Amino acid sequence: MRFKLLRRRLSISAPRVIVRSHLPWPLRWAVFAVALGFSAAIALWAFELGKDIAGLDRSAKAEVIRLRAELEALRDQTERAQGISNTADSLLKAEKVAQERLAAQLKQAEADNLALKGDLAFFERLLPVAGTQGVAVRSFQIETAGAGQLRYQLLVMQNGKPAATFDGRYELTLSGEMNGQPWSAGLPGGAQPLQVKQYARIEGRIDHPQGAVVKTVQVRVLNGAGSVMATQMARLSS
Repeated sequence: MRFKLLRRRLSISAPRVIVRSHLPWPLRWAVFAVALGFSAAIALWAFELGKDIAGLDRSAKAEVIRLRAELEALRDQTERAQGISNTADSLLKAEKVAQERLAAQLKQAEADNLALKGDLAFFERLLPVAGTQGVAVRSFQIETAGAGQLRYQLLVMQNGKPAATFDGRYELTLSGEMNGQPWSAGLPGGAQPLQVKQYARIEGRIDHPQGAVVKTVQVRVLNGAGSVMATQMARLSS
C-alpha cells in the first residue's frame, strides 16, 4: 500500500505542486519603485550624456550668458537714458522758473519805470513858473472810473515864497449832455475845503447820472472870501 502511494507521487500522474513566493506585496512594490527609479536615472544620464556629446548644453549655456550680458547692457542704457531724461527735466523746470522770475522782474521794472515817470512829471509840475505869484492849478486830470462815476486828480501849489498857508475851497463843475439837452452839475457836497502850504495833491471820485454824457470838467480854486484864485478845465477822452 505504501509502495503504491509512493509510486503515485513520483509518477507523471502525481498532482501539480504550485510554488508560491512568500515575499510581501509592499516589499515587492518597493523593489519595483527602486527598479523604476534606477531606470529613470539611467535614462536621464544617457540624455545628459547625449546633450554633452552633441554640444547642445554648452551652446545653451553660452546663449544664456550672452543674453544675460545683453540684458545688463540694456539695463545700463536704460538707466543712463533715464538719468539724462531726469537731468533734462530738471533743467527745463529750472529754466522755466528762471523765465518766470525774469518776467516778474521785468514787470516790476516796468511798473517802477511808470512810477518814476509819474513822480518826475509830478515834481516837474512843482517847479515854480517865472513871473507868477499866488495859488495856481498845476495839474488837473479826470477819467472814467465806472458807470456813472469819474475819478479826478488835482495838484494845487503856491508860486513864489508863500507867506502863510492858503486856506480856501475848490469846486468841480461837470458839463455835457443828457437826453439830448445841455447838462451840468457840481460836486454833490458842494465846494470842498482846500489848504495849501506849498502844494496839495488831491484825488477823488464824482458820481453823476448814468444817462449823462460828460464832456468836460472844470475846477475852480476859491479863497476864503469866495473869489476865484485859479481855474482849469479837463476834457474827458471818449
